[in-house]
Amino acid sequence: MKISTWNINSVRLRLSSLAQIIRDICPDVICLQETKVTNELFPSKELSALGYPYQAVAGMKSYNGVAILSRLPLTKIIVRDWCKKADCRHISAIIQDTTFSPIELHNFYIPAGGDTPNPIENEKFAHKLAFLKEVTEWQKSRTKKTKNMVLVGDLNIAPLPSDVWSHKQLLKVVSHTPIETEALKQLQISGPWVDAVRKIIPPQKNLFTWWSYRSKDWTKNNRGRRLDHIWVSESLKQNVSDANVYQDTRSWERPSDHIPVTITLS
Repeated sequence: MKISTWNINSVRLRLSSLAQIIRDICPDVICLQETKVTNELFPSKELSALGYPYQAVAGMKSYNGVAILSRLPLTKIIVRDWCKKADCRHISAIIQDTTFSPIELHNFYIPAGGDTPNPIENEKFAHKLAFLKEVTEWQKSRTKKTKNMVLVGDLNIAPLPSDVWSHKQLLKVVSHTPIETEALKQLQISGPWVDAVRKIIPPQKNLFTWWSYRSKDWTKNNRGRRLDHIWVSESLKQNVSDANVYQDTRSWERPSDHIPVTITLS
């Protein structure tokens, strides 16, 4: 089973790019973030025609939005709100497959946090920390967890020194500050979750999934960050057989600033 995640940064704007990714990667399940479209205008028919008849969608106009597209049946679709905001940042579903036991899949778009890493001065950063804390506490409190779980999404945090182009220079930059990386660590422990991508690609190796639009030539300076993640429950750890990022998509016409990430469960 191949599971992909991609911050598409507008599903309608990049539908042709998504179709190309589907042809190149052939994932069984695709999780999207920043779909930026209401449910009524989501391109459901077009995506069904591309081979994904099972869809779970939570969208809003112009901002945020998450979706799960699947070749396999989806059940128990749940849209959750966090921090008392109905801002379409989390959707979950059960993947039904004859090869595996049912897999509980969570797709997140965690708040970016603005530019100033101070929760007192920056309401957006305060929201990000509160969001992470609330999800962590919820995960800890769950008494009945599905045995097999996968968590994916744009988590907007690059936790490891090798997940950013300069650990030293980004320690005071939102997405790599110690308070954020510690909060993400606590969320990972609450599962407990295993970083599936780093199980295959060594933690010592630089790995990025996002490059700013502000960079005129992102390939030259390569100032990237790994903001997009796929985690699995301990029960699926040994099933992770491959992991890939698709850097070429960042050079496509009208690209997203994020690239797709895929794992294979065998």
